[in-house]
Amino acid sequence: MRELTRSQEIGLALSCAVVTANAYYIHPIIGEVADHFGVGHSEIGIVPALNQIALAIGIFFLLPLGDRFSNRSLTILFVAGQTACLALMTLAEGFLLFTLGSTLLGFVTIAPYLLPAYASKRVPPERLGHVTALLTAGVIFGILVARVGAGVVTEYFGWRTVYWIATGAMAVTMLLLPRLMEGRASERTEATPYLALLSSLFALLKSHRAIVLSGVIQAFNFGAFIALWLGLALHLTSAEMGYGVDTVGYLAAIAAVSVISTPRLGQWADKVGPYRARAVFAVIQMAGLALFWPLGYSLWGLVVPLVLANLVGPGIDVAGRMTFLSLAPDLRTRLTTIYIVLMFTGGGLGSLLGTFSYDHFGWPGTCVLLLVMSGALTALSIESLKRQA
Repeated sequence: MRELTRSQEIGLALSCAVVTANAYYIHPIIGEVADHFGVGHSEIGIVPALNQIALAIGIFFLLPLGDRFSNRSLTILFVAGQTACLALMTLAEGFLLFTLGSTLLGFVTIAPYLLPAYASKRVPPERLGHVTALLTAGVIFGILVARVGAGVVTEYFGWRTVYWIATGAMAVTMLLLPRLMEGRASERTEATPYLALLSSLFALLKSHRAIVLSGVIQAFNFGAFIALWLGLALHLTSAEMGYGVDTVGYLAAIAAVSVISTPRLGQWADKVGPYRARAVFAVIQMAGLALFWPLGYSLWGLVVPLVLANLVGPGIDVAGRMTFLSLAPDLRTRLTTIYIVLMFTGGGLGSLLGTFSYDHFGWPGTCVLLLVMSGALTALSIESLKRQA
């Protein structure tokens, strides 16, 4: 198989953006969706939480198929599944059906994790960090567009319009992916039976213990990210602050710095090594998150910690993936499975704790939660660096 061209790399990054965005539209508009269905803030937290937990379950059972079947065919299949689930959410008239659609959407959201594995097999080792960071930047761009767009569109056209647009974007992506991803009918990578692939995950846990530590670090990183944006959406639209959902979206635009910084951070991680880079990023992120409490009651004050967190937060993920994507190609999809399952388990907990802490303790509760999670990931990142020394 030929190496990826520059246009293919960009196309795959944009595809990552579209297929990732679906889980994040609800973040700035969570209060509006709760009001529409007549549920409380703690109850609405179950929607993103089940989405993240279902994603972890889906990755565990479905992503290992990438080491047996064509990443191309699986990606197109699961993108079609995502499109159907989004259509269900768009048309849902009741809270239970909307939650069901969101949960099923999480279960089949496998494409964002098949795409980096596909790309890693088609780039030279010296460009792995750069291309991984490019696809990660695509993910960040998707999250950015989801949060900014959802807030603005909901403010003027209602939250359901957001999901109509998302469904259309997925349909277009489903049609374009066959042209972006080269593949042949014989592109199977293993003849290992499916159950053997699943059981092999436990053997990989024993033989690649560093992947567990990387996954736990990213679980805290991603959980803090989810808790921050759910808490921030509820905080800004509260009676105390008095802003609309469009303001949440405008603040989310700060994540644009990540689209620019992440590929450069990936290149720097190529030079200094992923373990050292991750430790540095973690310390900077913790310093940024610590500022949310004193600055969190000023709209302009929020900009400072948001910029710091968005500059380096994705770099922690890039460095974490680099610790195992340089290993044997036939193991990368299963190692990615372990990493992502741990990551989205953290995301599910962050969804529950983020809405719970705000509902019971307000913005200070959210800030304490962020400090605890960032402190844990920083300590683990430093410990991981020491083990590699």
